Amino acid sequence: MTEALEYRAVETVEFRVGDGDDGTFEGFACRYGRRDSYGTTFQPGVFHRGIDRRDYALLFMHDPTRPVGTFRAEERDDHLYITGRYDDTAAGRDARTMARSGSAPELSVGFVRTDLPDWDKLSQMSDEDRADTVENIRGARLVEVSQITARMAAVPGSKLKTVRSVLGALYEEIAAPAPPSLDEQATAEQQGQTLNAQRLAQRRRRAALLRLTGVS
Repeated sequence: MTEALEYRAVETVEFRVGDGDDGTFEGFACRYGRRDSYGTTFQPGVFHRGIDRRDYALLFMHDPTRPVGTFRAEERDDHLYITGRYDDTAAGRDARTMARSGSAPELSVGFVRTDLPDWDKLSQMSDEDRADTVENIRGARLVEVSQITARMAAVPGSKLKTVRSVLGALYEEIAAPAPPSLDEQATAEQQGQTLNAQRLAQRRRRAALLRLTGVS
């Protein structure tokens, strides 16, 4: 399964910035057991093997060119907890000011799923088992946490990346099917029945994939 960076924002804000001059902060970067706007749920222990004990960069709006601080992560019973410090830079001071003013008071976690099987195995599952596998995130590698603007559910495009991470190249077939070539058209005229059978199989596969992802 191709790796894809995904993002999720915490629905209930738990991000606190220290009142002193030391620039410290703490907060919940991810909550467990809550279904999010993408139809997925982080399960307890999801980052058990996916946390680096060294410092991570706190980014602004998931932009790797805009670090504003550093933090360390700790997995707790029902959430991923982070503690850190803003950089003593213009960007760090600005981010701290926006966190305290309420213009950018939320956190969003960037991660890569490590629990998804390859497509062959996924396609052989029953609909119920497949939905359970895709919708429940049981293993992930933490990449970064970002401070984001108020009431921003996620970074634009992250849903597309989520779908692609599950379906890989098959998503491209569904989203933008290529027109038949001249050779394919000639073959279709000569072997109408075979082509009809292929189209029927393709429609069935497309319907199954769309049920899996909810893409319309």
